[in-house]
Amino acid sequence: MKKVLFGWMAVVILMASSCGKSNVTPKPPGGGGGTPPPDPPATVSYLDLAKQTRSFVTNNFLTSNFSYRANTTTNANSCFEWYNVSQIYADAALVAAGDATALPYMNKTFQFMEGFWDKSDLRGGYFASVNLNGTGAGGDKFVDDNGLTGMVYLEAYDITEGADKQAYLNKAKACADWLINSGLWDSTYGGGFWWNTSKPNKPSQSNGVAMQLFARLYTVTGNTEYRDWATKVNNWLRNNMLDSSTGLYIWMIDGTGAGTKHTEKFTYDNAIMIEADILYGKAMNDASYLAKAQAIGNAMNTILWNSAYKGYIFNTDPSQTRVNPAWCGWGTQGMIRLYEQDKNAKWLTFAQNNIDALNKAARNKDTHAYYFFSGFAGDNRSPEIEGVDQAWMQRIQAMMSKYK
Repeated sequence: MKKVLFGWMAVVILMASSCGKSNVTPKPPGGGGGTPPPDPPATVSYLDLAKQTRSFVTNNFLTSNFSYRANTTTNANSCFEWYNVSQIYADAALVAAGDATALPYMNKTFQFMEGFWDKSDLRGGYFASVNLNGTGAGGDKFVDDNGLTGMVYLEAYDITEGADKQAYLNKAKACADWLINSGLWDSTYGGGFWWNTSKPNKPSQSNGVAMQLFARLYTVTGNTEYRDWATKVNNWLRNNMLDSSTGLYIWMIDGTGAGTKHTEKFTYDNAIMIEADILYGKAMNDASYLAKAQAIGNAMNTILWNSAYKGYIFNTDPSQTRVNPAWCGWGTQGMIRLYEQDKNAKWLTFAQNNIDALNKAARNKDTHAYYFFSGFAGDNRSPEIEGVDQAWMQRIQAMMSKYK
C-alpha cells in the first residue's frame, strides 16, 4: 500500500501495482508551511462530498467492464488490484450511509476481480494488475493487497444478502487461505509475512491487515485456524514492530541476518493496527485490546498529527512534508473505528478535521478530484490523479456522514 523511500533523495511517488512502499524515483520534498487555510463551512455535508467524489470516479475512471483505470495520466490503461478493491470499499461505505445506487457498481466490480485471481495455482491469490478488460493478470502477489481485499469483502458481506453475501464471504476466506498457504510466512526475523512473493521486506501494514482478516473471519466463521493465525500475527507484530517508546508501530524489517528495522512511523500503518487490535479483542473477547487500540490512537494524535493544519502527516520523516489522500485519510477510518467502540467524541473530532485538512490540501474544488500528493496548504500538488485516492476520500467521507 505504500510506495516510498525517505528523505530528499527518495520521496514518495507511485509504484503502481501494489498498496505498499517501494523504491521510487526521487522528487524534491513539498512544503507544508504557510498560513493554514480557513476552516470549511460548518454546514458541509460529508455525504454530498462522497457523492461528488463518486461522480468524478464514474466519469473519469470507470470502464465498461466495471474496472477502474489506475489514474488519468501515466497509467490510464492499467488496472491495479488494490485500487479496484478500494473502490468496492468506498462503494460499500456509501451503501452503508444510505446510498443504495452504489450497490450494483460494487457487485459488478467484485465480479471483475476474478480476472486478478491466479487460476493456475491451487492456492489462488490475487495478482497485482490486469488489463482494463480483465486479461493479462500478472505481477507479484502482495500480502497487503490480499489481506485488505478480504476485509473489503467482509464489509460487503455485512451489507448484502443471499447469494451475493455468501460469495463475498467465500472470497474473503479464499484470501485468508491464500495467506496461510502462500509460503510468505517464515522464520526470518522471527516470523511475520513478507510483503510480496519477491520477499523484499516484512512490513507492519501487510501483517496488520492479515491480522484484521484472520480475527474477523474467526468471529464470523468460528474456524479456529483463523483464530490461531490471528494470534500468531499479533504476537509477531507486538514483539517485533511495536516501538514502546512512542506507542506506535514501525515501518518494516529488511536486510540479511537479524534484519534492519526501519523505525519511521506511518499514519496508515498505525490506523491499520488500531483496527487490528479492535477486531482481535472482539474475536478473543479480551477487553484489553480496546485499551491497546486507544493507546495507538492517542499516540497517533500526538506524534502523527499536524496541529497547525489539523491533519495527519504522511510519516515521521521530517523531509516528507506533503500529504496523500489514501494513506493520510486512513487515519480517519482508524479514529471512526475507535469512536464506534467507545463513543468518545474526541476521535470523531480528529477524524473530521483530517478530512477537512485533506480537502483543503488535495481537492480540486472545480473538478472534485484529489491530487496524489500536496502540501497541507494546497501547494506543490503532484499532477497525478490516482483512482485509489478518490476511493479513499469517498469512503471516509461516507463513513463520516453517519456521524457528522
